[in-house]
Amino acid sequence: YVQQDFLTVNPWSRPGTPLEKIDGIVIHYVGNPGTSAQANRNYFAQPDTQVSAHFLIGLEGEVIQCIPLTEIAYASNSRNTDTVSIECCHTDETGKFTDATYDSLVQLTAFLCSKFNLTENDVIRHYDITGKDCPKYFVENEAAWETFRSDVGAVLAEYA
Repeated sequence: YVQQDFLTVNPWSRPGTPLEKIDGIVIHYVGNPGTSAQANRNYFAQPDTQVSAHFLIGLEGEVIQCIPLTEIAYASNSRNTDTVSIECCHTDETGKFTDATYDSLVQLTAFLCSKFNLTENDVIRHYDITGKDCPKYFVENEAAWETFRSDVGAVLAEYA
């Protein structure tokens, strides 16, 4: 259910630097409400755009992979070198994800945790690295964040 639409290797958003280990999954939200996953992927592809993510999840739950899992993305500051990043679209300034976005986020995160032998405790917010309000809804609603990690754990248990 993941569409691969890799960015071209470039100095700004896909440097082609190897991702040598994966110790965590970082959850983000896009800064522009109401935009699509494809629009954000295309933004990453513009010259001089100095940001990217491995995955984008759209408002309908669609998933676009922008960076191979063997390379770093420019999303998580000091943790670019050991994490996979997931950016999520949202409809308004609250940053709350649609049900479809949320469901895809849970499934994708659980899949990645399983693939890299991680647990829900290895899933963090961009906020946990930098203090930035990202993903805003999960920063402002700690209970929603804990529910999300619990939901990831429940899906992970199905893989066991």
